[in-house]
Amino acid sequence: MIDPAYYQMIFKRKSFRKFNDTLKLSQDELRDIDEKVKDLIPLIDTIDVKCRIVQREETTCKRGEYCLLIYSEEKENFLLNVGYMFEQLDLYLASKDIGVCWYGMGKTQVTGYDNLKFVIMIALGKAYPHEFRKDYTKCRRKETQEIWNGALGLERVAEVVKYAPSACNTQSWRVVCEKNQLKVYRIAKVKSIMPKDKVPFYNTIDMGIFLYFLELALLYNRLSFQRLLCQKEGEAELIPVALYNLKRA
Repeated sequence: MIDPAYYQMIFKRKSFRKFNDTLKLSQDELRDIDEKVKDLIPLIDTIDVKCRIVQREETTCKRGEYCLLIYSEEKENFLLNVGYMFEQLDLYLASKDIGVCWYGMGKTQVTGYDNLKFVIMIALGKAYPHEFRKDYTKCRRKETQEIWNGALGLERVAEVVKYAPSACNTQSWRVVCEKNQLKVYRIAKVKSIMPKDKVPFYNTIDMGIFLYFLELALLYNRLSFQRLLCQKEGEAELIPVALYNLKRA
């Protein structure tokens, strides 16, 4: 089950661009992160995923005290799975006053771990409570109607999910609501400062993050669902990612 307590952290979390160097994570906090990772719910439970926490200086990352390095099997939809799983950690750490930033272009010398390939890293650092977001509506996000077509009673869900983080704030998700179905797509062509060949990689991780936000918001609003992931990407401008069949109370 998805923990509905994470829902409240949607409005607190933010992507930390600057960390307070005077604050340090304790060994107990680092152990707690390791334990929490074991409880993360996968999107696809047949994909092996592992992670390591290292000092930031062991990577090219310029933010935080530590970096969490994520490794995965390269199976179908493995990038979606990484985003879905580790956004749970992002929200959990916000509840513990630990700042997080998905750090897409970071590199590490250890590119393999237990026969798994390095995917992405997350910068971590202790923060003061006042350093987290106070008014989520001031985030720079697209208008709801630009990312969501046909709310049909899901206006609150549509408003909340757009605050999911994304690489370079590209917000590549689009949702079409038809009767009791939600069709989730990824925009194939987005404007970004990222190298063009890297955009699909990072935006697919972003879509996994978005799916977690979406499911969290649906469950919070007492909507159950059946999720179907799309198996193959097409060449269209809108790439199907997932289909949700909703059950309304």
